[in-house]
Amino acid sequence: MTVRDKLYIGGAWVAPSDPDLRIDILSPHDQSVLGSAAQAAPADVDAAVAAVAAARAAFDDGPWPRTSPEERQEIVRRYDALRAAHADDVARTISAENGSAGWFTKAGQPFLTRQVKAYLKAAEEFGWEEIIEPSDPSVSFDTIVRREAIGVVAAVIPWNSPFSAATAKLVPALLAGNTVVLKVSPENSLSMMLLADLWHEAGLPAGVLSVLPADRETSEYLVSHPDVDKIAFTGSTRAGRRIASIAGEHLKRVSLELGGKSAALILADADLDAAVQGLRFGSMANNGEACILQTRVLAPRSRYEEVVDAIKAMVESLKVGDPSAPDTFVGPMIRPDQQQRVIDYIHVGMTEGARLVTGGPQIPEGLEKGNYVTPTVFADVVNSMRIAQEEIFGPVLSVIAYDDEDDAVRIANDSAYGLSGGIWTVDRERALAVARRLRTGTVTLNGSPMSFDGPFGGYKASGIGREYGKVGLTGYVEHKTITRDR
Repeated sequence: MTVRDKLYIGGAWVAPSDPDLRIDILSPHDQSVLGSAAQAAPADVDAAVAAVAAARAAFDDGPWPRTSPEERQEIVRRYDALRAAHADDVARTISAENGSAGWFTKAGQPFLTRQVKAYLKAAEEFGWEEIIEPSDPSVSFDTIVRREAIGVVAAVIPWNSPFSAATAKLVPALLAGNTVVLKVSPENSLSMMLLADLWHEAGLPAGVLSVLPADRETSEYLVSHPDVDKIAFTGSTRAGRRIASIAGEHLKRVSLELGGKSAALILADADLDAAVQGLRFGSMANNGEACILQTRVLAPRSRYEEVVDAIKAMVESLKVGDPSAPDTFVGPMIRPDQQQRVIDYIHVGMTEGARLVTGGPQIPEGLEKGNYVTPTVFADVVNSMRIAQEEIFGPVLSVIAYDDEDDAVRIANDSAYGLSGGIWTVDRERALAVARRLRTGTVTLNGSPMSFDGPFGGYKASGIGREYGKVGLTGYVEHKTITRDR
């Protein structure tokens, strides 16, 4: 059992003000105790205040914002090398905490390096200070544009993919010279303390980073703190709206990566075998607990039952069970309340009149001790149904029929969300033409992987701002214009 009895505040491991304020981390698989960890909570405000104060002091008076971009890039490289060297530990810890299948957490490790490399490339090409050529050659002054750190960043991340979410925020914030307070979910206390170990070993100066596992109330305290200059949040749309209101009240910079209800458009000429195997990962990865998953499958009426049968066979082939087992594809939900939420949505789908093709509200046999859900497919779904409009965050798919390409685009866009989506067709130019019509931040064609060089984020209720690459790095700088006589 792992015991973490200290908090990482301002670059040092310190005892919380209340040493009894700790939680046990329970396995989603069988409720066994994985470890225990200290927590920062409203009753432990000294730790939270100290974290922000340390970050403010490090930004205002410390060396970090005044280091060169190249020095900051080198520390980020050292961190990623350390993380890669500990990839097995990282994957195993996340899997144990979250219930994510081992194949998923292991496969995610190279993607973390790709995230970092994309940010490093952006930082190397960024133009931290540049002279802008005048639009009017008769002007008698130079225009100098500087890109400078914003200040103290409060980064708040969810539990479902903690290292990926942390990387998406920490790396650009640190490359830009900001200091960061990372608020993580209590369920991820063990893996996020491992992350703190790695950044500490990489050589971050004192005060640059604090990692606080804490509940929602402490999160609100943190983002409301007057010493926080920017909020970077990933989580539910409901929580994002609250954070946006706090940011607006205090005029803080804010970026929000929120929920999704993405559509996979299987066009009439698609290779169905390839599409369904692609959706095995694109719709069911990480136990269905990912905002980018394509959980609305749009099928042409001419091939509707063929698509439903293929999706049914694929879902029924997925092994559900112990996330540490090598043949497990779908593990448990992270908490009992998340398990019940997904089961409740399955009941909603049945009540709404959707056809239950496979799965259902029953817990898989032999897995009653864990937070398990039976992977479920609904057919004859109308896009106005709740199971087609609301984010379920579990292994539940809705198959929706469409009449023609225009109808498919209309249904895909008929959502409060706009985070991701996919198109399947043998005609690459047709796929690109349809992609241009979708109101969503990311579109994959025929199962292509998501790019870390391009921006990631959502339209509509899926968020504000973008992550990854140069655009993501831009979200962590202020732009200063200086003019001088020639």
